[in-house]
Amino acid sequence: MQAIQIEMAELSEALNQHNIHYYVDDSPTIPDAEYDRLMQRLLILERENPQFISPSSPSQRVGGLALAKFDQITHLKPMLSLDNAFEQADFESFNKRITDKVGVVEYVCEPKLDGLAVSITYRNGVLERAATRGDGAVGEDITENVRTIKSIPLKLRGEGYPELVEVRGEVFMPKAAFEALNQRQIAKGDKVFVNPRNAAAGSLRQLDSKITASRALGFYAYALGVVEGEAEAMKASHYGQLQQLKVWGLPVSAEVKVCDELAKVYAYYQDILNRRSTLEYEIDGVVIKVNAIKQQVNLGFVAKAPRWAIAYKFPAQEEMTLLEAVDFQVGRTGAITPVARLQPVFVGGVTVSNATLHNADEIARLGVKVGDTVIIRRAGDVIPQIVAVVLEKRLDYACDITFPQHCPVCQSDVERIEGEAVARCTGGLFCEAQRKEAIKHFASRKALNIDGMGDKVVEQLIDKELVKSPADLFGLSASAITMLDRMAMKSATKLVAAINDAKSTTLARFLYSLGIREVGEATAANLAAYFKTLEAVRSASLEQLLAVDDVGNIVAQHINHFFAQPHNLEVVDKLIESGIHWPSIEQVDDSELSLKGQTWVLTGTLNVLNRNDAKAQLQALGAKVAGSVSKNTDCLVAGEAAGSKLAKAQELGVKVIDEQALMAILQS
Repeated sequence: MQAIQIEMAELSEALNQHNIHYYVDDSPTIPDAEYDRLMQRLLILERENPQFISPSSPSQRVGGLALAKFDQITHLKPMLSLDNAFEQADFESFNKRITDKVGVVEYVCEPKLDGLAVSITYRNGVLERAATRGDGAVGEDITENVRTIKSIPLKLRGEGYPELVEVRGEVFMPKAAFEALNQRQIAKGDKVFVNPRNAAAGSLRQLDSKITASRALGFYAYALGVVEGEAEAMKASHYGQLQQLKVWGLPVSAEVKVCDELAKVYAYYQDILNRRSTLEYEIDGVVIKVNAIKQQVNLGFVAKAPRWAIAYKFPAQEEMTLLEAVDFQVGRTGAITPVARLQPVFVGGVTVSNATLHNADEIARLGVKVGDTVIIRRAGDVIPQIVAVVLEKRLDYACDITFPQHCPVCQSDVERIEGEAVARCTGGLFCEAQRKEAIKHFASRKALNIDGMGDKVVEQLIDKELVKSPADLFGLSASAITMLDRMAMKSATKLVAAINDAKSTTLARFLYSLGIREVGEATAANLAAYFKTLEAVRSASLEQLLAVDDVGNIVAQHINHFFAQPHNLEVVDKLIESGIHWPSIEQVDDSELSLKGQTWVLTGTLNVLNRNDAKAQLQALGAKVAGSVSKNTDCLVAGEAAGSKLAKAQELGVKVIDEQALMAILQS
């Protein structure tokens, strides 16, 4: 049994050190897979020998039994707050008071983390207890929760640490973890957190430490509290103390810096402010402390704060203001976005008068109304958004936000399919807001395939008001096109010829070119094969559309809504009048479709046909052409350099043919 106990102790020690290498030093010394193997071995031994489990075992980070309430802990030394500087003049006054009393000073600058201050006590190197700041004198016992935070060592690294050392620092939630947590909250239908600080505080104060363990909290040490048997290296400077804590395995922000003159302090402040939005965690300023411990002692304290430190705050990222109205903007894909018009407020360094409300689901989640007092957040260059409603300030005249039934740009119907968050304008071909995207799609290779009609050409045609709808393309003259940048007469004449060539197409390509939502190449081909004529498609009922292969209820609604808009029909008629045409599709008896009901897949490079033509010809014979191989695949056509699809087909026993065999089938 002694050998097992020794192995368990060695595994715990090794895993704790690897945690420090990973979370503190940012230089893991073993692969994740090896770490997992060591952890699994420890878990097996602990399961078989629970009497030997150490409180400092890394397995103990998962959380224990839920508490009924938090016990109170009296701090060994009060946890004081900091005075604030909001402008440079405030900091200059602070600096003058310091230098008047102790002369020339050196400062240590570090980010002011936006989290929850905690005190963690280690006795003989082992984590003994942890507490919140509370009122500064008494805090809550959160030891079990703190033990779940992976960046906090359960046992200090190395030797030479004091018999008792109290570490003070900030527990925070990284931005990525905050976003992931809120996504999980939304998925469960639970309330989301307003910001990472609230999320960190809520996570750290869970009575069930298993919940805390699931929240991916972080920690940075920023000061010492009580120390019994102080190490010599910690007596000279604050910076030296932080570096010693790091040696013992406690995480310290990599942004900590010593500044020996005021210009460097200001440069540090500006640099961190500029990089604020790129940091992995939220901060709300810079903490500036006198570095020399002797000078700190000489300066002393006021009632609730040290005289030798100050928090130089950044411009606020959250403020309250009044939501005066809501406008609705139409995006390039037809998405209708509500935009809050706000009583102007200075937040995040700029005056904000507008904020996005995203969609109807977000409005419902916030419970926001016109006339409400709201909290606005602007982080870095992020678009300002409303994060909460101040319900106690709601006015009697506050009214619900109602989405428009018609597009505010073109008056086409607004469509919102059940289960989708976004409402959209259905006037895709006509709507001015969607014009550029509609025409780019119309001219693209898989649609009308107008050679030379690239995105930049389309944008210039619209910006110069030469084109307002796809039908206008067919009235362009070479002289008009020469108005575009880098478009001489020769190039313009060539483009006009390409536009005229595009008039000869297929019904499937034409249907795809219209840009109806969810109608891709395959759906367009199925619609053309089923209905045979454009008139039949545009007059089809929902029931008739649902009879087409691969057309479900949502796609059928999109098609129905598109052809119900007079503006869209007007553009379609103009396109036909311009000369667009296609060969008629003969009525074919299903019994004549040799591949009816079969699923085919194409892979590799084809030399005689391109992939799109091969796909179209297979579909004309009744086949469904899929993008991946499955047990339901009837045949795989393998061209040159066929890869994983060929291997999958061989594994499943799917029939495989080459391009020569495909051509024989198509020609027969």
